Amino acid sequence: MPVYQLTNDLVFPDPSLAEDDGLLAIGGDLSIERLLLAYSNGIFPWYDEGSPIMWWALNPRMVLIPEEFKVSKSLKQKIKKAEFSITFDEAFEEVIRHCSRVPRSDQHGTWITNEMKHAYINLHKLGFAHSVECYFKNELVGGLYGISIGKAFFGESMFHYKTDASKIAFYALMQKLKSWEFQLVDAQMETPLLKSFGAKLIPFEDYREKLTIALEFETKRGKWIKD
Repeated sequence: MPVYQLTNDLVFPDPSLAEDDGLLAIGGDLSIERLLLAYSNGIFPWYDEGSPIMWWALNPRMVLIPEEFKVSKSLKQKIKKAEFSITFDEAFEEVIRHCSRVPRSDQHGTWITNEMKHAYINLHKLGFAHSVECYFKNELVGGLYGISIGKAFFGESMFHYKTDASKIAFYALMQKLKSWEFQLVDAQMETPLLKSFGAKLIPFEDYREKLTIALEFETKRGKWIKD
């Protein structure tokens, strides 16, 4: 299959036309309208600084159904100790900055480019992108961010400087999403951590059906707060 070159028109090729590795198209921009259109069709940007924007539709797709979320005994015990405090949407820019800086064993450099940071901060200001912050003694030690459309949450990245901080942030997110009856969390690609939480790889067409249902609901825009 060819990799499509996007134009200024707000349109994407059908995700089923993606390459075997998931690459669907290159080019375009990271405007609010294009990003919302992409996520609503199961497409997301992922590229290195200095490269053209690359758009992906991975098949199979890593998905977590909130009602199937699993927590280990050790994490439950740590949560009960209440050593960490959690906030929502209080430090989005800090969270995305830390996510872009934290070294990862499986990556060289970062895929969260300056252009992407600017774009997701704009999404946050418009109430579509959200962060969860985890503090230890008033210091930000972990967190995550992602996009929310309808009753689907599209996880983007997480970081931690203290053991289990990002896990506790994710636990807090899942409790909120379950209380709001979210349909799915799009985790994009498989990782051992997400698998331990109950996420599974499913065929893209199955993911697309679930996403279609989730997008029928109204988007919870604006600042999220901890219950």
